[in-house]
Amino acid sequence: MNRVYNFSAGPSMLPLPVLEQAAVEMTNYGGSGMSVMEMSHRSPVYESIISQTEKDLRTLMSIPDNYKVLFLQGGATTQFSAVPLNMMKTGKADYIVSGQFSSKAAKEAEKYGTVNVLASSKDKNFTYVPYVDKFSADADYVHICWNNTIYGTKFNYIPETGNIPLVADMSSGILSGPVDVSKFGVIYAGAQKNMGPAGLTVVIVREDILGNARPETPVMLDWKVQAENTSMYNTPPCYSIYVAGLVFKWILELGGLEEMKKINEKKAAVLYNFLDGSGLFKPTAEVEHRSIMNVCFVTGNPDLDKQFCSEAGKAGFVNLKGHRSVGGMRASIYNAMPVEGVEKLVEFMADFERRNS
Repeated sequence: MNRVYNFSAGPSMLPLPVLEQAAVEMTNYGGSGMSVMEMSHRSPVYESIISQTEKDLRTLMSIPDNYKVLFLQGGATTQFSAVPLNMMKTGKADYIVSGQFSSKAAKEAEKYGTVNVLASSKDKNFTYVPYVDKFSADADYVHICWNNTIYGTKFNYIPETGNIPLVADMSSGILSGPVDVSKFGVIYAGAQKNMGPAGLTVVIVREDILGNARPETPVMLDWKVQAENTSMYNTPPCYSIYVAGLVFKWILELGGLEEMKKINEKKAAVLYNFLDGSGLFKPTAEVEHRSIMNVCFVTGNPDLDKQFCSEAGKAGFVNLKGHRSVGGMRASIYNAMPVEGVEKLVEFMADFERRNS
């Protein structure tokens, strides 16, 4: 069977060269006589894998030396708890709510202190990202979700929070293009959208933030403990880290994040240009806040949406059904989706429109 074009919001498709390299090394990595799945995380062979993976991520994102990179488990959702547990010193935090995941993060933080929701785009079903430039003077941190997977929106600015650390959930936007890490106190992301397979969560944290965990913080959620143990306080998600390392090398070989951004913008332009000129399909996110990773659109007819997803799946374009809170369709066009995949999707959409208008 030929490979399909997988538009899943996550776990998402991986670059074919990465999958092929992993297949070659599946039973015998680097002449070790065993799979990465089998080897001890304390072995010199695996230590070289995890150290090189960190080095390549630092190179890709130009991560400053005063930031720690942690390879953890539990998904970004676990970090909804870890953030307040590590950072709520006075018990107050600001949140900008621009979608479901930032809403969940704010709700989780309420267990540990006072959450001030500075702004929310819920009034328009999260079709835009609120602009905020004023923050609570006594806030321990400001939290945002950089890219909103479900609603297809993205921050088009970095909030200027001054001395207050800015925390960003970048799960569905990380590595899609360059970002100034120094503008953030903490960046965290689940790997299963743009970095690798499910099971790995990356946390990038400025060193001065470490060491402030609340007394009730579980040891596995204490960033300082994880940093002191180079992400190996317990057995890390070894194979997911290895595959993420292959993805980082793939992006570096493409030319890094500047080149990745050009490719992603080209893909997004192909799809949005078609949608903006379509008489059947309509994008749901406001223009200035459109995500280049998750493109949401509808026909306005739920039955026709269902028909489109069914026919698209049979044609090899899978996982296009939108989230239930938005409906319609969602094409997640992460880094691994080739330009060709988006172009062929647009060809199919144009044909569907001709047949159903």
